[in-house]
Amino acid sequence: MGLFDKLAGWLGLKKKEVHVLCLGLDNSGKTTIINKLKPSNAQTQDIVPTIGFSIEKFKTSSLSFTVFDMSGQGKYRDLWEHYYKEGQAIIFVIDSSDKLRMVVAKEELDTLLNHPDIKHRRLPILFFANKMDLRDAVSSVKVSQLLSLENIKDKPWHICASDALKGEGLQEGVDWLQDQITQSDASNEDMRDK
Repeated sequence: MGLFDKLAGWLGLKKKEVHVLCLGLDNSGKTTIINKLKPSNAQTQDIVPTIGFSIEKFKTSSLSFTVFDMSGQGKYRDLWEHYYKEGQAIIFVIDSSDKLRMVVAKEELDTLLNHPDIKHRRLPILFFANKMDLRDAVSSVKVSQLLSLENIKDKPWHICASDALKGEGLQEGVDWLQDQITQSDASNEDMRDK
């Protein structure tokens, strides 16, 4: 990175682009979350189930996110692994009111964490325990227990309770993700400078 690029980055003139994979079972709220994170004038009014994947973009104060919103339908989950190498962070969305499929979500998460393109990388993982507005929703602490998140020792992770329709909990999660990516970049810069 040249001096001008570094200066532009420090001044906030140039935002670092980050590729994020948004994963989770179908109907967990992935597309609604990503839609809510976009500027209000770019948001879609009618959300439809994602077939295959879609690519969305949104920006924070220091980063430009390109999000690969992957379909969570069973027949499309095998496609996820084709995008693991490019991913710099993961957003994993869980429908906290769907206790029956929590086991399936855990299986998909375990498969993801053990994939060769993910296993030895220190990717930050942001979990959204979504649909907290529903009566049957379990707490984010309970979701964390059901998915055995405490066993993830080699990657930074964070779980946020969220209500994608109202946008609740989303900013907290994105702020955490931005901090993780920024810290990772800073430590990588330090390693290169030595």
